[in-house]
Amino acid sequence: MRQEASESHLRVRLFNYWRSSSSYRVRLALAHKGLAYQYVPVNLLEGEQLQPAHRGRNPSGMVPVLEVEEGGEPRWLAQSVAIVEYLEERYPQRPLLPASPLARARVRALVEAVNSGLQPLHNSATLNHVKGVLHFEPKAWAEHFVQVGLTALEAMARPGAGRFLWGDDFSLADCFLVPQLYAARRFASFDAQAFPTLARVELACQALPAFALARPEAQPDAVPT
Repeated sequence: MRQEASESHLRVRLFNYWRSSSSYRVRLALAHKGLAYQYVPVNLLEGEQLQPAHRGRNPSGMVPVLEVEEGGEPRWLAQSVAIVEYLEERYPQRPLLPASPLARARVRALVEAVNSGLQPLHNSATLNHVKGVLHFEPKAWAEHFVQVGLTALEAMARPGAGRFLWGDDFSLADCFLVPQLYAARRFASFDAQAFPTLARVELACQALPAFALARPEAQPDAVPT
């Protein structure tokens, strides 16, 4: 189990990969809420995500997948946004969304700036296609989209940021920011001076207990790099 459970009846398994930024988002949400879960590694480098067993959980063959028990039956949830929204609604303790409808919309906008506007353009599957099929230079491709996306995110975050990306409370936006910056360093680069708001918030997040539990290097399938 990754943590002590705050609710003894919770039965959760997380199918994920240690370096997957989408998996990292869900681990942060679970850790922040103090929810116990069984860690089930899916080795992306060996193609385990494409095997029938995993495709039965998620036909797209991606991670993460959250298995929960509802009505006495296992249910599988795919896509990190859907998973963290489920956790927020099902386990509202230590909320990840603010109370105000407008503020919630602002947080969701920051989430989507990463989830749909940035990460898909430089994930490993995209870069493999860029290199192997389109014969473009994947590093240059990733660098371009990372810089464009982070520039927009910095501008979006600046007016509402406090200690964290939205105000002074850790939120879903931070669950998406920290893994995105981890991925940016893997596939491109991250200049803290160019993105002072994002860099400051990342440091605040790194001081939290949830970060220590969820970071890639702390996972059981992590490989030294």
